[in-house]
Amino acid sequence: MHRRSIRFVTFFLFSGTALALRTPAQEIANEEELQAQLQTGKKLLGQTADRGAVLYFIAATYAQLKEPHAAMQSLKECVALKAGFDPAGEPAFAGLRESKDFQALTEEVHRDFPPISTAQPAFASAGKDLIPEGLAYDPTQDVFYLGSLHLKKIVAISRNGEFTDFVPAGRDKLLPVLGIRVDPSNDSVWTASWLENGRTELLHFDKNGALLGRFSLPDDRRKHGFNDLIVLHSGDVLLTDSADNRVYRFETKTQKFNEVKLARELLYPNGIALAGDDSAIYVADQFGVVRLDLKSGQSAEVNPGPHNTTAGADGLYWHDQKLVAIQNGIGSPRIAVFQLSDDGLRVTKTTVVEYRSKFTVLPTTGALDGDDFYFIVNSQIDNLNGDRVLDNTRLQPVRIAKLRIP
Repeated sequence: MHRRSIRFVTFFLFSGTALALRTPAQEIANEEELQAQLQTGKKLLGQTADRGAVLYFIAATYAQLKEPHAAMQSLKECVALKAGFDPAGEPAFAGLRESKDFQALTEEVHRDFPPISTAQPAFASAGKDLIPEGLAYDPTQDVFYLGSLHLKKIVAISRNGEFTDFVPAGRDKLLPVLGIRVDPSNDSVWTASWLENGRTELLHFDKNGALLGRFSLPDDRRKHGFNDLIVLHSGDVLLTDSADNRVYRFETKTQKFNEVKLARELLYPNGIALAGDDSAIYVADQFGVVRLDLKSGQSAEVNPGPHNTTAGADGLYWHDQKLVAIQNGIGSPRIAVFQLSDDGLRVTKTTVVEYRSKFTVLPTTGALDGDDFYFIVNSQIDNLNGDRVLDNTRLQPVRIAKLRIP
């Protein structure tokens, strides 16, 4: 559930968000790793529904390799598709910003995609050091839950904007808190937690904040990072493992994790959404969205259609045959609503509802309350290295905004 700079998926020090995502500070990948990443991108050209996403990935990799000419070639080809990628907001392209060609390219993007703002302020924290990632809403109790990466706790936000501890810092020795979802059958709260050293847990709390259980994958000597999750009506949990590029189903009866197989390999799976009738899930990664039919086990990539992209979604949500996406993996962040075909495999209409506004500083995730979508405006995860704040003078109160889903 996050994103930040295009530092590359497998090399995040911490994130819950992907490649072209804005991510917390992280180690710079070495040349061998970047060359391997470049080859991965080249092999994917023509193999995915979203060519622009692959070109953007390749361009960012070339930029990291300090090959500006090759980076600009791929970036120009990407922008020419007019899909919505905006390199102006991409930290990986910092070395290109003084280039006249790059400036002309971003001006072209901004002519094609002007600013859009439909949101309004909802809540703001008193403290500045939460650095949140996940947001959830419980309609039964009319309360929002916000997870803190830095303070490793969960706060509850009342309808009148009061912030109180739901799971206090230090009590259960949590790792940084990422995705949060509420089980509608009993108002219990599930959350993913992850520290950059590869430690990750799935946690379960009752509606009063008492810890019910904590669950980890068996030690397989691989790095894992639980990021976002959904809760089925059966009580089972499906969650993305961004560090190991996988999706798991946690069966609550057996308390075991089972890997979910999908039609293609994922690159930094992040946001995940559940269709309203529990028939399918949608998994977002750096290159788009994959739909999995939960009954048949069949999966396929959602086709965004021409001049469009579903790539780089940190937060992903289902609403009345639509997907609501916080896309912070495509350069400058945007919030988009994708109307889907009856079979859920094609985007038939895209409505951008927030882009290049004061409400898209660094959004990560959100939560639906009916037709209203609440989202984190300024997560500040780019000021975090693991669980350590890089610059205390940059900290600001956390802002939550809301907008109406069209």
